[in-house]
This record gives sequence, C-alpha cells and structure tokens, in this order.
Amino acid sequence: MSKASSYFKGLFWGGLIASAIVLLYTPYKGEDLKARARDYVDNVKDEVKEAGEAKRREMEDELAFLRSGKS
Repeated sequence: MSKASSYFKGLFWGGLIASAIVLLYTPYKGEDLKARARDYVDNVKDEVKEAGEAKRREMEDELAFLRSGKS
C-alpha cells in the first residue's frame, strides 16, 4: 500500500510542478494568462461539483434501494 501511495503522491506533485513550469513559459501575457487560468479553474470546479452531485444521487438511490429490502 505504501508503494502505491508514494506513486500517486509523486504523480500528483510531478503534474503540479510540470503545470507550473508550463505556465511560466507560456506565450500569453499576464492578464490573458490569468483569465485563461481562472476560466480553467472555474471549469474544473464546476465539473468536480457536478460529478460529486451525480455520485451523491447515485449513492442515495442505492441506499433507498437497499433500505426497501428488494433484491
């Protein structure tokens, strides 16, 4: 389990560092880059929120099914 955890931590931090490097060397001007980054982050937030809500609905439906006693 420790190897898998270490692998995913490395993957996360590597991706984060690579993203920062790409942002530093991008050809966009400061304001354009800020706007693009803000839009991207807002989009990711919305997608994560929607996915969480969908999973919650799915789990609530499953719980209701299990509580009903039907097989």
